[in-house]
Amino acid sequence: MKRMLLVMAVLLLGLSLAFAQGGKEESSQAKSVTLTVYSPGNVNSVPTKTILKYKELVEVASNGTIKIIAHHSGELGNDAEALQSTRMGTIDIIFAGTSGFTSFYDKAKILDLPFLFDSAQEAYEIVNSDIGEQIFADLPKTGLVYLAEGDNGMRHIATTNRPVKTVDDVKGLKIRVPTSKMYLDVWSALGSTPVALALNELAIALANGTAEAQDNATYHLVANATYDDIKHYSFINYMWMGCTMAMNQKSWDKLTADQQKILKEQAIVAAKYSFDTIEEDNVTATEILKKAGVQFIENPDIQSFKDKLGGSSYYKQYASEAWYDQAIIDAILAK
Repeated sequence: MKRMLLVMAVLLLGLSLAFAQGGKEESSQAKSVTLTVYSPGNVNSVPTKTILKYKELVEVASNGTIKIIAHHSGELGNDAEALQSTRMGTIDIIFAGTSGFTSFYDKAKILDLPFLFDSAQEAYEIVNSDIGEQIFADLPKTGLVYLAEGDNGMRHIATTNRPVKTVDDVKGLKIRVPTSKMYLDVWSALGSTPVALALNELAIALANGTAEAQDNATYHLVANATYDDIKHYSFINYMWMGCTMAMNQKSWDKLTADQQKILKEQAIVAAKYSFDTIEEDNVTATEILKKAGVQFIENPDIQSFKDKLGGSSYYKQYASEAWYDQAIIDAILAK
């Protein structure tokens, strides 16, 4: 009898261990996940380089339990289409220009205000702190979760016909800007004549005189091949451009807390990579532009531009708009 009881106990223990082992395997399988990440840019663009870095970072940090499939080069649509797809859940994670988010998330317009940041490095530290979290706190209402803010360059001014050393030098200047009211407002207030054009129209506009200048990051001139007619480049640091990494809310909610932590932490690391990469690309682009004969004004009178706008009081023209948040703006300027 005792022997029979002993045998039954051993069998029950074996079944228990087998069940437990099976449970572990099922649990392990449940924790493995495959996600898509997308940047509309080509393989050589900084956003695409960044998502490839993010894929590497996440897979290492998760010991391979989070697999990332990266798409780029227009495979899943342009910025607007990809953002919509991410909100719907067809794409899990998007890394695209912050300006594209403003079409459905007004509060991101705060980052389009001029002279918020003195440098890209300052922008990185601020937008990836509590301030960035505040700006994107309501993003889940759009179906997305904010992960991090990457770099898309600090905007300066490049001209075909005159050096820009002070704000007086842009008076009447026909400068190409993106089709954005914020950009049109800034350059009108500075005394120039802004011309809103799509990027693919810029090179021709500079060649035929429709535009006499462009506002863009150094590396953008080379990457977009819009420098053939440029003679002068001035580092006025007037506006910083961001790239936002965000994830579909439903995809996010399916993850464990540990997986969410990994994706968030590594997004910030990848964001820093984008800043570092653009800094390197700016150096390379500057050398290319110098060899092409472009003259650089290293120390223009930036304060004259700020004074022309009226300092931080310039922002208050937008105070009645829903996205405007004086507390956040004050917090940025206080850094």
